Amino acid sequence: MDGVSRDGVNTDGDSSSEVILEDPSHLAGVPDEFQRLWTPHRMVYIQGGPQPHKDQCPFCLAPSLSDEESLIVARGTHAFVLLNLFPYNSGHVLICPYRHIGTYDLATAEEVAEIGALTQTAMRVLRAVSRNDGFNLGMNQGEVAGAGIAEHLHQHVVPRWAQDANFLPIIAKTKALPQLLGDVRASLAAAWPTPEA
Repeated sequence: MDGVSRDGVNTDGDSSSEVILEDPSHLAGVPDEFQRLWTPHRMVYIQGGPQPHKDQCPFCLAPSLSDEESLIVARGTHAFVLLNLFPYNSGHVLICPYRHIGTYDLATAEEVAEIGALTQTAMRVLRAVSRNDGFNLGMNQGEVAGAGIAEHLHQHVVPRWAQDANFLPIIAKTKALPQLLGDVRASLAAAWPTPEA
């Protein structure tokens, strides 16, 4: 805007007209009554296409990466805990055996015991960190049963809050997530109890 300073004063010498700048409270970038959903972590999914892990099992790959890169919260002897890359809620973790097995009946007694123990610990840590009201726990066995990665066994632990349901998933196919995955992983890992020697 030539001839107008940032505070709205006319600077081109014409005192006959006063320049009034519009109140910016309703413009983009200024707080208003709308809420924004910031989900930058989902770019991995968008850029990866419909099958981002088509050629390699992500649960076999994850333990070979750093905890931060793979979103691993805790590592056990036979199984590990990591964040779901496409969570239903903040804090949605998966408990996976290191072995590449597809169904629960193929797990050894040691794997079953550690998956159970890690599930209990995940529930305690999530409750302490996020003060959730309940949990959904589950394993989808096989693609026909809804398993996104059917070839590698994994148990879901999803924290739930009394107020976490709304119209967005139904109407807009959108789930509101208030925290970035890296921040969630860091807070859960920090609260995870150290193994007893």
